[in-house]
Amino acid sequence: MSEDKRGLFGSVRMFGIGKKEQPKPEAPKPEAVEVETPLAEPVRQAEYDSVALAEAPVAAESWKDFEIVDEPRGEAVVEEFQAPSEPSAAPVQPSPAAAPEEKPRVGWLQRLKQGLTKTSSKLTEGITGVFTKRKLDDDTLEELEDLLIQSDLGLAVSARVIAALKKARYNSDISPEEVRAILAAEVEKVLGPVAQPLEIDTSKKPYVVLMVGVNGTGKTTTIGKYAKQFTEQGLKVMLAAGDTFRAAAIEQLKVWGERTGAPVVSGAQGADAAGLAFDALTRAKKEGADLLIIDTAGRLQNKTGLMAELEKIIRVIRKVDPEAPHSVLLTLDATTGQNALSQVEIFGKTAGVTGLIMTKLDGTARGGILVAIAAKHGLPVHAIGVGESASDLQAFSAQDFARAIAGVS
Repeated sequence: MSEDKRGLFGSVRMFGIGKKEQPKPEAPKPEAVEVETPLAEPVRQAEYDSVALAEAPVAAESWKDFEIVDEPRGEAVVEEFQAPSEPSAAPVQPSPAAAPEEKPRVGWLQRLKQGLTKTSSKLTEGITGVFTKRKLDDDTLEELEDLLIQSDLGLAVSARVIAALKKARYNSDISPEEVRAILAAEVEKVLGPVAQPLEIDTSKKPYVVLMVGVNGTGKTTTIGKYAKQFTEQGLKVMLAAGDTFRAAAIEQLKVWGERTGAPVVSGAQGADAAGLAFDALTRAKKEGADLLIIDTAGRLQNKTGLMAELEKIIRVIRKVDPEAPHSVLLTLDATTGQNALSQVEIFGKTAGVTGLIMTKLDGTARGGILVAIAAKHGLPVHAIGVGESASDLQAFSAQDFARAIAGVS
């Protein structure tokens, strides 16, 4: 077997297949030295209020939202043994290598429609079943209202759609396509006022964004994606690893910092999150950062001790800048459905949420919950996520979302 084969199939021998080789003694590795980013002088405990945490630390989140991007690798080449052949009269010219076929890049609108397939399919198939060869009468309207409520659009929005249909086509023949068009129009009216991209006021240096939410909503990943987008816009971005409960979250944010060139202020696992936020903002002001994004540990909205810690972080930040944080963003997991409504309410009271980001719309049939939240709370929806890559987090468009969820091309 050639050297290339041995290199290619070396991983196979790790599982006991093939010829075993004698293990080679490993050279002693130099002791790893972690160089921490210098922080501002730590704040003393007396400088901010202490809050006794009555609850146990939040359990570690999974790595499912941790995106690892490998560097592109060349294709491995394996030389096969060939017996010598008789010389031919004319040398055979090697055929030119075929150029690798490039996959067409899918635009954001198409990715949004693909991501909302589960949600839109539930609605469109239900509408087709209700309105095939039937008039728009009280029975069909009742069936449609039940379908809309089951799709998490909420009572208010469902009633609004029913009223619009009844006014336009009551007791008349109507096709499923016409119903979906009216549904899309009404949903867009609800979402239009809340569709507001996140704007960074560079006159406030640094502009402080505090990211909050329950476990597993993708806060840290969203921070990384925003860091990439704003860095590409020319802003000087700094990140703070305020999720001190999870070592994984700290390392994850450092990876994003390396990718985007944004410095990351971090501390040891279990360090005081409020003190770290204080140090991060102090350093961001000193170094002239345009934007500071602070990560926080995931916490359930019904855990009073952990919610009190979030209030403490905000109080400490305001010792450095009385106007900070300038934005408090709540990340919501679309798969949680109706539970997201209570998250918006309680985090809003505790942390003063100023805007929403909804993630994981590509993995659920419950994307309609965003419409119900908009109708009830009226908070700005800055962005939605339908995938793992940085480009899959985009500014929220009411028209695109409404047409995608209603299955209107």
